[in-house]
Amino acid sequence: MAAKDDPVVIKKYANRRLYNTGTSTYVTLEDLAEMVKRDEHFVVQDAKTGDDITHPVLTQIIFELENKDGANMLPVPFLRQLIAFYGDQMQAVVPSFLEQSMVAFAREQERFREQMKTVIGKPFDLGNVPTPIKALEEQTRRNVEMFQNAMRMFTPFPPGGTAHSGSPDEPETSAEKPAAKPDELQQLKEQIAAMQRKIDSM
Repeated sequence: MAAKDDPVVIKKYANRRLYNTGTSTYVTLEDLAEMVKRDEHFVVQDAKTGDDITHPVLTQIIFELENKDGANMLPVPFLRQLIAFYGDQMQAVVPSFLEQSMVAFAREQERFREQMKTVIGKPFDLGNVPTPIKALEEQTRRNVEMFQNAMRMFTPFPPGGTAHSGSPDEPETSAEKPAAKPDELQQLKEQIAAMQRKIDSM
């Protein structure tokens, strides 16, 4: 019997049916979505092989939710950008960036909710709207800063094998510029600049 803090095991059978071993009942993707909303931790296993298939099942839940009328949360530009990162050298960084962004947003969501309640209860004018919007924008800017810091880990070191010892904001001298993969570095800078422009236009 699973310990209290252990995740609930969901078994997925060949007929695509999902079985909750905690409640000994069959469940649907909608049931799993509700478990996520209640912060109930679970893992999904292939009933035959025992393989962990939580990721594809959660992805399937998002697909189902996105196909419901009026339930879309993922904007087309975001989806295009996300698809573009697959196979790109930035792919290894994106999951951590998205995860930390969502963690930060979840941490601030109660404050955002209270601010939105305050705005909704007042007449619509420009003086009422900026407070929650600016809070979201500030959070987004912090996320981009985190993303840019992560990019520095992927900057090749100079030929001598040591990292640039000055401030990250200081320009590099000609002797300190990395000699390897200049095209890749330029591509990284362009991607970061494009993301910054999108945020500035919010």
